[in-house]
Amino acid sequence: MRGEALIDIESFYVRYGPMVLRRCRRMLKNEQSAHDAMHEVFLKILSNQNRLSGEYPSALLYRIATNVCLNRIRNEQKHTLSEYLDILYNTSFFENHEANISAQNLMAYILSKEKDSTRQIAILYFVNGMTIKEIAETMNLSISGVHKHLDKLRRKMRDKGEI
Repeated sequence: MRGEALIDIESFYVRYGPMVLRRCRRMLKNEQSAHDAMHEVFLKILSNQNRLSGEYPSALLYRIATNVCLNRIRNEQKHTLSEYLDILYNTSFFENHEANISAQNLMAYILSKEKDSTRQIAILYFVNGMTIKEIAETMNLSISGVHKHLDKLRRKMRDKGEI
């Protein structure tokens, strides 16, 4: 804490650990990854406690947990884009569940041409099942901004699919 006593990590862990774990579970959809991410959150608090304020601890921990999870999603090497596309293929994004592999290839092509933020929104929405509101809060965007990104992807899929 700035000029004050250091944050009591143990009391933070006991009080806010379950909240952080829920957030990590929701974003990562994997129990072991969620536990690892939760511990990473508290390690970040421990290593930066002299720079952090103890004000609004739940908001601070929620934000750190979100960022840790987003970094894990983005950097996870074992999941390639094609693995995410297998999941996308089976979501409501493709209204026709009999869509063939060309739809996956088309989606891979379109996502490869998009900005990182658009790819991240697509993964959070279609793979992680987050709501538009949750994505907006996580990505610091407006709800309409998230809608625009997703609508743009749908338009590109529709337009490219007709060629």
